[in-house]
Amino acid sequence: MAGLQPVTDPLEIPVYGRSWARLEAFSRIAGPLTEPPAGQPYRVRYRSMHRVLGNRRLVTAVGIALANICFEVIFLIWLLRPEHMADTNPGPVAEVARVANIFVICSILVVEALRLINVLSLSLASVIARDPVPVTPPPGLRVAFLTTIVPSKEPIAVVRDTLRAAKRIRHRGVFDVWLLDEGDDPEVKAVCAALGVRHFSRKGLAHYNQPRGAFRAKTKHGNYNAWVDAHGNGYDVFLSVDPDHVPLANFAERILGYFRDPDVAYVVGPQCYKNGEAFVTRAAESQQFPFHSVIQRAANLYGTSMLVGTNNAIRISALRDIGGLSDSITEDMATGLAVHTTRNRATGRRWKSVYTPDVLSAGEGPSSWSDYFSQQRRWSRGTFELLFGRYWLRFPRLSAGGMLHYTLITTFYPSMAIGWLLGIVNALLFLALGVTGMTISPQLWFALYTDATAFSLWLYLYNRRYNVSPYEPAGSRGLKGMLMSIISAPIYAGQLISTLLRRPAKFVVTPKGASSSSDGLRTFRAHLGWLVVLVAAIAVAFVRDYASPAALLWPVVAVLICLAPIVLWRRDLGRTAAKLAEQAGAIPEVRSPDRVGDITMEIPRVLREAHEATRSTREGPREIPAAQPGDWSGRIPTQARPPAVERVPKQAVDPDATELLPRVPERGQRSGRFGPPE
Repeated sequence: MAGLQPVTDPLEIPVYGRSWARLEAFSRIAGPLTEPPAGQPYRVRYRSMHRVLGNRRLVTAVGIALANICFEVIFLIWLLRPEHMADTNPGPVAEVARVANIFVICSILVVEALRLINVLSLSLASVIARDPVPVTPPPGLRVAFLTTIVPSKEPIAVVRDTLRAAKRIRHRGVFDVWLLDEGDDPEVKAVCAALGVRHFSRKGLAHYNQPRGAFRAKTKHGNYNAWVDAHGNGYDVFLSVDPDHVPLANFAERILGYFRDPDVAYVVGPQCYKNGEAFVTRAAESQQFPFHSVIQRAANLYGTSMLVGTNNAIRISALRDIGGLSDSITEDMATGLAVHTTRNRATGRRWKSVYTPDVLSAGEGPSSWSDYFSQQRRWSRGTFELLFGRYWLRFPRLSAGGMLHYTLITTFYPSMAIGWLLGIVNALLFLALGVTGMTISPQLWFALYTDATAFSLWLYLYNRRYNVSPYEPAGSRGLKGMLMSIISAPIYAGQLISTLLRRPAKFVVTPKGASSSSDGLRTFRAHLGWLVVLVAAIAVAFVRDYASPAALLWPVVAVLICLAPIVLWRRDLGRTAAKLAEQAGAIPEVRSPDRVGDITMEIPRVLREAHEATRSTREGPREIPAAQPGDWSGRIPTQARPPAVERVPKQAVDPDATELLPRVPERGQRSGRFGPPE
């Protein structure tokens, strides 16, 4: 294995700090690399997520899951007892009220059934979750590293960091870094030439820019499929990350070994966000905890882990078997389904996938409410279109375990959307017609519903110990993520309605870096629209004397949900203004470049020039010790730290200043990868 290279220039030292050391530790969650068993065909091996900490953890997880499911089932059965059905109000609208009453009862059944499915999903996943046993990559594997850029939407500086980090990835064999440029931009070409990265663009090629299908114009899947068609024959596997996701040097080592199993079509890892300044970013990552930390690990039992586009490795022959990445605004989920319903031509067995909990790259999450809502609209709309389209055609071709898993993981967006819509309709019926649906004491209902929720929360919090995010604070309960799921319900409801009405949907690139969107009241138009409806209904209820505490309970909660993102937005604006005012009157302080939550650091041009002027007086090469496994302290010897630099406000940083990342070796020099120089 190639060791650490001596560093002669402090500006070429990667920024080490607590966040970097923690990220390095989280890149080895699945355990140490092992050699595959000799003398027998290799198949991916797994170990229980709980048994790593002892069998008692597994028994506890099973007990909590069973208690959770049993209480939810008992609650649902009790709720629907005949004596709980209410009589309709007498009067001229009695018939309308009777029909409305039946609708309310049916809707309660639907909402609770969907809740039961979500409980079952998380409960089952928490018991069967397992991690793959890492093995060394097969020798001679030809690998391409791919990422994309849309120059009009994504800053070149963002993708430059990703490419520079990709050049340091270690691999024993062919390893080429490619940038797939949608704009064929001259500046992008210059960056590729300077870094020794291969450039590809389909711009101007009509056969790679079709209105629909595998080569659909202005889409991520069309860009990737064009590259596979033009250059895929030269490689066995491609590694892929979003342009803002900076890969670690051990990316290939930790993910390629599973391709020793001939039926593995792709391997996928978790998604995490390194930009941690905004509430939205941290809450958005926390929202994904159940999926990346538990549900994806459970999918390893069935070999049906969902493809996530932010970082993965895909066998090119498997991709060709299914006709390329699927034409969908959520191409990763649709492609995964196509893979799991297709057989490997070489072996006759179903293609399967592997999820590794190792965090092998860190990217940028949405930093504004506008970008977050745009992301959630795209993800939910893609799921709805899949469920109303090709999903049921492919469903019978899944394995039994795959059927169960896909049914459970695809219910999140529908359950949140349907629950919100039915809740709004029921609230209107409660408030406008006095329909009650059921004759249950509000206090008893609330107590039992709280108990059922407490069981679900117990399981959720128990599984937080298996969180795969390096950037969430240790001991975090994930309450921000739960809040974000609730806040997003109106967004999911809107996308469900748009799907049913067949409104067109477009692939939208989530803005990154300096291109992030700004927020305004229009950002919250969906929430404000529902807020107007609810306030009007509450006003009508008071006029018609239907405004009882039981009838007002859900509408008031819904009003608070609609107001929550606006309140959080205004709070963050106030905090930002206060910080700017404080910085304006503060004396600049000198700090070390140990910025928690970031991998790179911007350096003003003036500091770079000052550095160059004094470079000849600096000390010679110094060795930087590697972070030891399990060491999350982030501490490194003082002599290995880069020299302290003066902090300046973000807006004062020269946009042309280069960012602090490891130097890319010239051609012919040894890089961080295996094998002889090119």
